Amino acid sequence: MNYFQRFIVKPDSRINLQDSDPDYKDQHKSKKEALKIIEHNNLRLRELQELLYAEHKQSLLICLQAIDTGGKDGTINHVLSAMNPQGCRVACFKKPTSLELDHDFLWRAHRDAPAKGEVVIFNRSHYEDVLVVRIHNLVPKAIWRERYAQINAMEKYLSENKIHILKFYLHISKDEQLKRFKQRLDDPSKHWKISMADYSDREHWDEYKKAFEDMLSKCSTSYAPWFIIPANHKWFRDLAISQIIREHLEGLNMKYPPPSVDIKQIYKQYFKAKKHFS
Repeated sequence: MNYFQRFIVKPDSRINLQDSDPDYKDQHKSKKEALKIIEHNNLRLRELQELLYAEHKQSLLICLQAIDTGGKDGTINHVLSAMNPQGCRVACFKKPTSLELDHDFLWRAHRDAPAKGEVVIFNRSHYEDVLVVRIHNLVPKAIWRERYAQINAMEKYLSENKIHILKFYLHISKDEQLKRFKQRLDDPSKHWKISMADYSDREHWDEYKKAFEDMLSKCSTSYAPWFIIPANHKWFRDLAISQIIREHLEGLNMKYPPPSVDIKQIYKQYFKAKKHFS
């Protein structure tokens, strides 16, 4: 299955999340079966990321958005940890600091955008400014409704500067979210993740659904596509995302740069040194 085409949100399409099954897992029957594919994808991702870093001409920005417990941290841990930390980093979009509030809403996104050769993952992203601010009336509608076009313009600018953008919406059901909340309650090592806001935000489930649908409909473009990833099964989420990222990087036609030294001369020095120590 070509998951890139299967889960991409086509530009100008009108999204209704009820049309996407969060339980979807293709023909795969078990986590054990999927892990073999994920492992293969991750090994390939490590090779491709090294090539991206070495070439030093383009970069990759990955945005992760989801409702609470949707699996953003899990995606980073199980898929993107395959990459070398030297050329990969995570930027978390939490409540804006006073410094960030003193700038336009896209400032921190541009600040954390990847440099040449780098992969950057946004754990949440600049899209919080058309999600949380909308649901909780933090800014007037007249302001947040203009932000879709501003986001598209910013992402187009980044893409024109060879920053490739892949955006993943991790789609889980309301029942699955409640199940994951219970798992956190039962696991003391997860208690630090629990907040009252997690539960109070469930009251806004339908409002978040509408906000996510608008985000996906208005901001999936040819240069910065959104993908709706079925995420009730964590292992399928990991499989689909690793496959999409792998396929995208393989399509960049990256090449290792030429050596900066005379390799023949280096060989001569090597054999000379080897002879000396023999």
